[in-house]
Amino acid sequence: MEQPPDGHGGQDQPAVSDAPPRCYRHPDRETGIRCTRCDRPICPECMVSASVGFQCPNCVREGSGTGQPAAATRPRTLVGGSVTADPRLVTKLLVAINLVVFILIQVVGTRLADDLGLVGYAADGRGGLIGVADGEYYRLFTSVFTHEAFLHIGFNMLSLWMIGGPLEAALGRARYLTLYLVSGLAGSALTYLLASQYQLTVGASGAIFGLFGATVVLVRKLNYDMRPVVALLVINLIITFGWAGIAWQAHIGGLVAGTVIGVAMVYAPRAHRALLQYGASGLMLLVTVAIVVYRTAALT
Repeated sequence: MEQPPDGHGGQDQPAVSDAPPRCYRHPDRETGIRCTRCDRPICPECMVSASVGFQCPNCVREGSGTGQPAAATRPRTLVGGSVTADPRLVTKLLVAINLVVFILIQVVGTRLADDLGLVGYAADGRGGLIGVADGEYYRLFTSVFTHEAFLHIGFNMLSLWMIGGPLEAALGRARYLTLYLVSGLAGSALTYLLASQYQLTVGASGAIFGLFGATVVLVRKLNYDMRPVVALLVINLIITFGWAGIAWQAHIGGLVAGTVIGVAMVYAPRAHRALLQYGASGLMLLVTVAIVVYRTAALT
């Protein structure tokens, strides 16, 4: 009998795995992107923009000839942000701020939530007026970090950690923080415009929905399986419109702003990337300001 050319007799060859490749620096993360120099799989956190495609941080360091990234070859995320040692630092700080405010509300009382939450224009119960239309514009911002119920903050902070962490790694700290804050303010502005002027609204949901929108854009750009993130977004939208007492205006405002900014962040051409990315963020902020000015004029 003729022996097979591989020299292993009639033994079966090991099966080839169909599992997606995993980042060689983070083995727990599946990815479809490879370093253009070493061809090893890398996740969004490890992607460094190169003249052609993306490189891993190790290849960038080797290319500088010093073992450390040179100024011209400093590791960048796929959208141009700086690669940092702790890619979740801003997310950790945002979670911490929300938790600190929540604890203070539990200690001081709900009066603090009333002072920080979003109110359009209402009587304060002492013969005076309160609300954004009365000049308390800070409420548009502070309400994004305010929660009263344990379930509310628990769900929001879990979503922030799960969605925000990977997104921060992909965008970089400055772009990620810009996305979060502008989305939160856009959610507050749409709530101010459409909700009752007497309604008290609190929560980080608008900002988190902005992260959802940007994540969908990023996943589409990387050609990842969109079904999990889209399914999660749909579930949250069903809850938004099917559960009484939820400010759907904040969710939709944040989602629209986050999606628009996400498109600019991910698809901006390299030559004018920063200008277009922050320009889109500034444009959304201007729209937010315009909504606030219009609503204030209508109420006063």
